[in-house]
Amino acid sequence: MKTLLTLCLLLALATPALAAGHAVDYQIGDETFEGYFVSPSAKAPLVLLIHDWDGLGDYEVKRSEMLAALGYAVFAADLYGKGVRPEALEEKKKQTGALYADRARMRSLLQGALAAAKTQGGNLHNAVAVGYCFGGAAVLELARSGADLKGFVSFHGGLPTPEGQDYKQTKGNLLILHGTADASVSMEDFANLAIELESAGVKHEMITYSGAPHAFTVFGSDRYRKDADEKSWRRFTEYLGETLR
Repeated sequence: MKTLLTLCLLLALATPALAAGHAVDYQIGDETFEGYFVSPSAKAPLVLLIHDWDGLGDYEVKRSEMLAALGYAVFAADLYGKGVRPEALEEKKKQTGALYADRARMRSLLQGALAAAKTQGGNLHNAVAVGYCFGGAAVLELARSGADLKGFVSFHGGLPTPEGQDYKQTKGNLLILHGTADASVSMEDFANLAIELESAGVKHEMITYSGAPHAFTVFGSDRYRKDADEKSWRRFTEYLGETLR
């Protein structure tokens, strides 16, 4: 797999019309993390992008560049730490499991990523957070924390709310994009979230895609579903246009 820095260089050469994206080292406490930032202009609305359980890699950089081409600044966060990019299944489970078990740390890392985005010129007053799979669950954690963003988007993310949490502090609206054939996150989880959001008075839109399994947007994987990916991306970009001004 290409290193993040190498991929940044290749994309910069391939897309000269855009400001080149670049890797960003940032500190949270005494730990170093490596994110990725790209912006087409100084005043571009901001998208905070949270990776899946592989960690920040080629996929997130590609999505960031796709969004930059549409006029958005993107800060792709790192919730694992610089150089921590698990490949083995057990290591992926270990990394995500540690954060699921320590929600205070997850929130701290998300807030640290927002602070890092701000140092790069990201406009936190005109921002949306989006996450894929594990990242979708992390984005919902950010929503429940009361983060002052305009919106929160989950692509095939984990949907259950941890015991003792709720959406009473949520400030932005939610867009949930989910596969009906997802065997990891059930339609019961989907329905329960809808009930929670309605009860809490949180504005939301929730869409399912028939035949789409978990991780249906991941290019090149056996789970990829072109129809669901294209439809969900189209709705996401429409949502950004509606939400960010």
